[in-house]
This record gives sequence, structure tokens and C-alpha cells, in this order.
Amino acid sequence: MAGKRFTAGSMKLEVHPTGQEAGAAAAQAAAHALLKLKQDYDEIGVIFATGASQVAMLETLTTMPGLPWERVHGFHLDEYVGIDENHPASFRRYLRERLTQRVPIASFLPMDGTAPDPEQVCRDYAAQLIAADPRLCLLGIGENGHLAFNDPPEADFEDKQTVKVVNLDEACRQQQLAEGWFPTLADVPKRALSLTIPAILKVPKLIASVPGPRKAEIMRRTLEEPISTNCPATILRTHPNVTIYLDAESASELGGWMEKN
Repeated sequence: MAGKRFTAGSMKLEVHPTGQEAGAAAAQAAAHALLKLKQDYDEIGVIFATGASQVAMLETLTTMPGLPWERVHGFHLDEYVGIDENHPASFRRYLRERLTQRVPIASFLPMDGTAPDPEQVCRDYAAQLIAADPRLCLLGIGENGHLAFNDPPEADFEDKQTVKVVNLDEACRQQQLAEGWFPTLADVPKRALSLTIPAILKVPKLIASVPGPRKAEIMRRTLEEPISTNCPATILRTHPNVTIYLDAESASELGGWMEKN
């Protein structure tokens, strides 16, 4: 499944004609990573992203035979504060329907966004994540450049926490509305639980799925802007093993990069 390949810093990128093809390519890369990890680890910690960007990737990954799901201990990047696990926008529900009900995963640790003490949830989740020492993270990039729910006002490249409560900015909340997860902007929560950026960067292998026309501008910014929290995704250029899977639409402003590679 060949796509146009190029690099930006240490970051590798692949462009495929459609979002479905980009997602399938990302799934192939994730499957290869899991099979390689199986050779060295009896237990494999994996962090999963959610949202529209991950649908095609998970559709493919969960139908591939021979993967070592019985060794995989899953975590997720984030969850809304105050959203019930059965709410249509709940990331717990998303991963239950698109992952854990489809494969014989060893375990999956959900973030409880409805717990009375979100800070304690963060501490407990961080302890279990650190103990699992995840080796693979499947992620996306938000329209404002966020990684997980680290929007520009909240992003901290030196964050000492592993999981924290964050405030969601207007651009992030508008994206959730535009993708159809909520009926009105007022329904989109203003707070969430999120892995921090250092927690994500600590993972040895990152595979990002970033399809669609709404991601074209942020992909250009991710490659071209100075590395800063104004566009949190720029920090990915410093990671030693990250590959971003794009479609023609999300790569539409990267012509110059593709021409010089």
C-alpha cells in the first residue's frame, strides 16, 4: 500500500489518495508494530486515540488476523469531564464500539469522566499508565494543533504531570461540534481529562492518522511553524519515531514539502 513519503525533521509522513486508504495504511503500520513488540514483550501497553480521524484506521486494524490482542493493555488519550460512558460523544463508548468489543484485548482501562474527583482519576490513571510503560500510541492532531486535549492554552512541553484536567478552547469545542458529536456548542463540555504532551512523547512509537480537508491548514502549520505551544503538534518534529498518515485533502497545502523530498 504505497503512498507518497516525505520527511519533516525526524517526522515521517505518508500521503494516500483517500482517508480510507490512509487509515488502512496506518493500521498496517500499527499491526506491524504490534507483531514486532510481541517478540519482546509479554504485555504490550498501547494508547488509543478517538474521533473521526481514527475511524478508518480502527476499522482495518480490528479486522486484521493474527494480531497479539491477548497481550495488549489499552489506554486512551482523553475523555470529557461530565460525560456518561454511554453518551454518543463519550470516548469510552467510542472505543468500546470500535475496539474492545471487536477484538480479544487483554484489558482496557477507561478514564471515568463522571467521577466526583477528576484530579484523583488523573493520579490513578497516571500510575497505571506509567506501570504499563506503553510502547505504541495511535493519535490524531486537532484543528488547533492539539495532541490529546492539550489545546494551545493548556499545552506544556515540560509538563510534570502525566494526566491532567484541562480546559477546552473554543476552536477545539467547535471541532467537536463540526464533526457531529454534539447537537450545539453549548452541549460540548468545557473540561476534559487528558494525557499530557510529555506522556505522549515518552512513548517510543507514534502513529498519527490525520485525514480530511479540515486538517490541511494545521498540517502545514505543524511542518512550517516554529516548535511552540502555539501549535502543539509542532513538537512531533522532535520525536525519533513518528509517522503521520494523510490523505490528499489533509496534505493539500504541503505541495512544496512533497516536491523537495
